[in-house]
Amino acid sequence: MTRLPAPWGHRINRDKPVSFRFEGTKFTGFEGDVIASSLAANDQWMLSRSFKYHRPRGLMSMAGSEADTLVQLPSDPNVQADRHQISEGLLVTAQNVNGSLANDRDAFMDKLGRFMPVGFYYRTFMGPTRNAWLKFWEPLIRKKAGLGVLDTNATHQNYEKANLFCDLLVVGGGAAGLTAAIEAAEAGADVILAEMEPEIGGALTYRRDSSDLLHDLRNRATACPNLRIMTDTLVNGWYEDNWLPLIRGNKLFKTRAVEVILATGAIEQPATFRNNDLPGIMLGSAAQRLMRHYAVKPGNRAVVLAANPDGYRVALDLLDAGVELATVVDPRAGGSGGDLANALHTKGVKTLTGDITEAQGKKHLKSVTADGTRIPCDLLVMSVGSVPMWQLPCQAGAKLSYDQDHARFNLTLPDAPLHIAGSVNGLSSHDAVTTDAIRSAHQVLAQLDLPHRDIAGVEDTEAVLANFEPTITAHPKGKDFIDRDEDIQVKDLQNATREGYRELELIKRFTTVGMGPSQGRHSALAAARIVAKATDRSIAETGVTTARPPFAPETLGVLSGHHHPAERRTALHQEHLRLGADMRPVGAWWRPYFYGDKTDARCLIDEEVRAVRENAGVLDVSTLGGLEVRGPDAGEFLNRIYTMAYKKQPVGRCRYCLMTNEMGTVIDDGVALRLADDLYYVTATTGAVARVYADMLFWNAQWQLDVDVLNVTSAFSGFNITGPNARQVVEALNSNIDFSHEGFAYLEGCEGRVAGVPVRAMRIGFTGELSYELHCPSSHALTLWQAIMEAGKSVSLRPYGLEASRILRLEKGHILIGQDTDALTSPDELGFDWAVSKSKPFFIGKRAIEMRRNKGLPRKLAGLSFDAPRDSQDVPQESCLVLRDNVPVGHVTSSLYSPTLKKHIALAYVHGDDSDTGTQVTLKCRNGKRVNAPVEGHAFFDPDNKRQEV
Repeated sequence: MTRLPAPWGHRINRDKPVSFRFEGTKFTGFEGDVIASSLAANDQWMLSRSFKYHRPRGLMSMAGSEADTLVQLPSDPNVQADRHQISEGLLVTAQNVNGSLANDRDAFMDKLGRFMPVGFYYRTFMGPTRNAWLKFWEPLIRKKAGLGVLDTNATHQNYEKANLFCDLLVVGGGAAGLTAAIEAAEAGADVILAEMEPEIGGALTYRRDSSDLLHDLRNRATACPNLRIMTDTLVNGWYEDNWLPLIRGNKLFKTRAVEVILATGAIEQPATFRNNDLPGIMLGSAAQRLMRHYAVKPGNRAVVLAANPDGYRVALDLLDAGVELATVVDPRAGGSGGDLANALHTKGVKTLTGDITEAQGKKHLKSVTADGTRIPCDLLVMSVGSVPMWQLPCQAGAKLSYDQDHARFNLTLPDAPLHIAGSVNGLSSHDAVTTDAIRSAHQVLAQLDLPHRDIAGVEDTEAVLANFEPTITAHPKGKDFIDRDEDIQVKDLQNATREGYRELELIKRFTTVGMGPSQGRHSALAAARIVAKATDRSIAETGVTTARPPFAPETLGVLSGHHHPAERRTALHQEHLRLGADMRPVGAWWRPYFYGDKTDARCLIDEEVRAVRENAGVLDVSTLGGLEVRGPDAGEFLNRIYTMAYKKQPVGRCRYCLMTNEMGTVIDDGVALRLADDLYYVTATTGAVARVYADMLFWNAQWQLDVDVLNVTSAFSGFNITGPNARQVVEALNSNIDFSHEGFAYLEGCEGRVAGVPVRAMRIGFTGELSYELHCPSSHALTLWQAIMEAGKSVSLRPYGLEASRILRLEKGHILIGQDTDALTSPDELGFDWAVSKSKPFFIGKRAIEMRRNKGLPRKLAGLSFDAPRDSQDVPQESCLVLRDNVPVGHVTSSLYSPTLKKHIALAYVHGDDSDTGTQVTLKCRNGKRVNAPVEGHAFFDPDNKRQEV
């Protein structure tokens, strides 16, 4: 084995050997090894055959950036061997081979290259030969493609989806990403850092002389409680409003970030020369990864092609690992190494000025030719430059330009709603990268209104030498590959331009350059240089092809996985927890069920009900939907949407809203407060607001009224102060609103300021008591809540939860949409004919309601009560049947024990002929017992509404 001793190989556990099979042969690696590293440690460098010519291919980047490392697992094709960890008993086979990897029967294709130029299938198989193409050649060629095999009987796997939200998402966990994330987190931002690798650090984990900086950043990151680090996480695209999919294993995190910093780094580029695809030829970063991550000696005798300081660092690393260094080839006339070159010279390493023109070997590198000199070696390391990881920034609107003086692509963000930092911003040295990351972090902090300062950039002298622009000419014998995925050579691109294709997007489709798994990561820059020269244009004018999501392949299982509903929290979530609330999910929202010790829930809920009936209580109603309808036609629009009349509704008045669909079915209710002639503030039920908003937008598009609808649910929080002493509470608040009986009558509303907070106040009562509902911007919710609690101390104001609210509303006979209604419920069945205008010429559902009314009422919602002990099983519960002559005619929709009335109360659908007050109906309990109860009105408590109108 070619393993290096410790401390090389920090990702492997030498105490845990792992056996697996590749191409039928048993190999042994260590826990933490990937397939490619463990095979390389066993001197197995060939991993696959190339797509078109079936040439031997091995690892080049060790970063999952090319098709050469794609292998087949029993149930998974196209697995990246340089990223997939080995496991005991794993079975791995090569792809794109006919026979075996070592003796591929299709290797003769390499000698037929002259007969298969790019676009040959267009000329050969189309036109008069189209039928032959479809029937014979297409199936044959597809079979030869060898792109892996799907296992239709594969074991079922579980896939999941979840939602994430944060102030700042940092993509990339290298020096720049870590620095930016730490800087923002230490200033108070909620930060998520996503890193594709199994550890944070990026290039610091393998780059020479980086351990001190890496250690410091990791320690600082660990000390930030508001920094969540997600390793092994692929950020697979950027979408509108900073929505980014994060894929971690079999789980998709649908992530929404206020701000995004892309610290995605740079992609090292290969050099172009004949046979540049032989196993044994790799990028400098790949050699460093093999050594530092996996303790694999990448070769015995090496040549380093170094056009920048990083190449000299790799050369020094190879010497430290015991690799014989034949020479360093530097294409720059003045050299690229500086002090690093001097360090090599003191170790006896020669530097040759020139370039690599050809590599020799059949299944592995044997030698290279540099300026006519043939140098025996089994390893060629290339370090000639890089391009920024442009895909994600360009998806967000960034522009890619070319700096001719420094031979590099640059990213600019004229309209992109994000920031970039570090090497993706064209920087190289540690100082420049970290300073740039701090600058980006403080730009984000300024946007988040957190403490920040202005940071000036630093000059990066090393970046001047980071990239080298070679003169790329086609080798007379070919096999100088630009795109290894598709076996595209220099002459292929030149021939495409001779065919009349000048634009890179068209050349891409004609030649397939950049269409393989690497998506141009290693071919875009070289292709742009070749096409620019062939078309007599600049590289900036030629550009690169459009980057679209996904960034990397993703399984269909991830896209179709189980979805975990979004969890929403009101602005007072932490305050409720501080008050001892028992928080429970209600739909998407977490809401207080009651306050206090869970072991005495019933007693606490009764006390909350009693507080509202006898004194005063306050409920967080922030989950209510909020919609603003504004414009000259706002009244007419609401007239058409809801069943009551709103066009002549006075400013400062509230009106009940009942919404039906085209079938006359009740789908929502709420309250509309008219704030101005052209502005209504409309509430909707928590669960239906999204649908109501969508329906409003749909009908607005149909009717073309002069009106605009805005969903402000998340923007506003609301509190209902209710009970006989509610007026004392609101009058104790510092406010410019007159809350007296004369100044603020029932069903009135206005805008004003309470405790210095702007509010929309309404006098409405869901509990049946004197009630004031205050809605304010969510950013001021805690301030207003605390002011209300302070003002209520004199009357022992008590917060109450959802269960008490449900009891209070049932005592008053108020319905809950979706619980007391179903997909067929009409207003008449609810007894809501009072809420349906008879004078309006139109509203949605009007015609259907009239037609259903003419057919009579098959059922009607009625109130029922049962005088039975509280814990009695002889009381119908929700969903229990209502019977008539032993035939089910309805069911119980709501059933609770009323601590106020000391009896069980319920709402239930009864037969239409049995809906008169006093009629006896029969119900079947869950224990099978049948009970009789007289029909009552909905309002069990204060049916004349005297308490809420005081």
